[in-house]
Amino acid sequence: MLDLSRLDLEEIATALEDQTDYEHRWLINPQTGEIVFWTTDGGIDGHTPIDLDDLDLVGIDPLPSYVWYQDMADFAERISDAAAGRRLGRAIQGKGAFRRFKNELHEEYPHLLPAWYAFRDVRARRRAVEWLVDNSLVDDETGQRFVAEHPDPDLP
Repeated sequence: MLDLSRLDLEEIATALEDQTDYEHRWLINPQTGEIVFWTTDGGIDGHTPIDLDDLDLVGIDPLPSYVWYQDMADFAERISDAAAGRRLGRAIQGKGAFRRFKNELHEEYPHLLPAWYAFRDVRARRRAVEWLVDNSLVDDETGQRFVAEHPDPDLP
């Protein structure tokens, strides 16, 4: 089992969120917790192509986008400014929801950005820990304790 306090949860969360392409993968060393970035043409060192099957690393597959979408929906629903909540809720309808939500926050509600980042980051770190538990890299008790100690922050 890996020591949770020595892992880069933000990097794992980034890997879980990365929906960009299939020419690269995020991997974790199950012995050390080191995160590496693999590409089809550069391997893990950026120069030497290597087959994923030849590596003794665990692939970090991205979570479906609806998981991250739910964070936007929950944020819009839970903020106390009802007008902002409605506008943010409308922004996430249909294709381009992530871009529209970001634009709406930056352009119309920049004062909500710190709350959004705190909300999003706490959820992302909890997902990273849940992923580690699901992949038997961190024990259940440690994962449950982390999740319990990192609830959603209060929203304005």
